[in-house]
Amino acid sequence: MLAVGAEVPDVAAPAQDGKLVNLRALKGKPLVVYFYPKDDTTGCTIEAKGIRDQYAELSRRAVVLGVSEDSLDSHKAFAEKYQLPFQLLDDSNHTLATAFGVPLSSGHAKRVTFVIDASGKVSKVFPNVDPSSHAAELLEALKALG
Repeated sequence: MLAVGAEVPDVAAPAQDGKLVNLRALKGKPLVVYFYPKDDTTGCTIEAKGIRDQYAELSRRAVVLGVSEDSLDSHKAFAEKYQLPFQLLDDSNHTLATAFGVPLSSGHAKRVTFVIDASGKVSKVFPNVDPSSHAAELLEALKALG
């Protein structure tokens, strides 16, 4: 798993809106990359809704990206169902999970989040995410960046 101080990987993936998102191209603003196992499952929905509910504050401080192996159609349906205002990236080929060193279990990424500072370096890793309190943790981590 990428450690604090590591550079954000030079990888790209499509989002549910069809746009290709290149992580290194987002340098200049902090970035939250959160990996989750599966769209529209209990824990993943709790986590996504928590981030959605804190999104106004989170988005002032960082770009927020969700990542799972689900298809773009699945991401689009998940985002529409819960009015998720952030991009969900299709990692069906596990390019992002591999680049970040996120463990896979039965083909699904472990629930892990990376906070990346404006210079493109990992500033915090959440290796054991509690979906119900994660949005508040993210906000605190981003406030600590300044």
